Amino acid sequence: MDPAKTHPLTVFHVVAMPYPGRGNINPMMNLCKLLALRRPQHILVTFVVTEEWLGFIGSDPKPSNIRFATVPNVIPSELGRAKDFPGFLEAVSTKMEAPFEDLLDRLELPVTAILADTYVFWAIGVGNRRNIPVASLWPMSATVFSVLHHFELLVQHGHFAKEVVVASKLEMKKIMKAFGLFLSPI
Repeated sequence: MDPAKTHPLTVFHVVAMPYPGRGNINPMMNLCKLLALRRPQHILVTFVVTEEWLGFIGSDPKPSNIRFATVPNVIPSELGRAKDFPGFLEAVSTKMEAPFEDLLDRLELPVTAILADTYVFWAIGVGNRRNIPVASLWPMSATVFSVLHHFELLVQHGHFAKEVVVASKLEMKKIMKAFGLFLSPI
């Protein structure tokens, strides 16, 4: 009998949606393994990846209360994404949301929470529309987060050469536009 199909009455069902890149999938899976092992009888994790990524990681060992679910390969292949990284970012931000929602509709158990990579920003909207709490995982170091969060302070205090700042701001705007993000004061 499939352990993912037999559940006690009180199951916390987490759907994990990592950004489709090795540096993001591995940390998300590690967190999911920690969650799953914490209370194996009460936590079920559905780990969502593209069909291509399932081929890469599907045979990796994992607790029995973590199951894989796939969305179609609606984004460029992992093997060639470096050739057009801005196009890859745009595809992740515009083409994965609908298949993810379709997948949520097909799950047996109701979803208790969505655990999404910070770069999969659209998961917040999905959770809000469905009244499902969303937690965001920042898979990079706290230092990277701090630098990005305080970027303007670094510029103001002259920690970057002027030409680097201009190039950085332009590149940052391109990346943010690809993700549909906008800066606003807190």
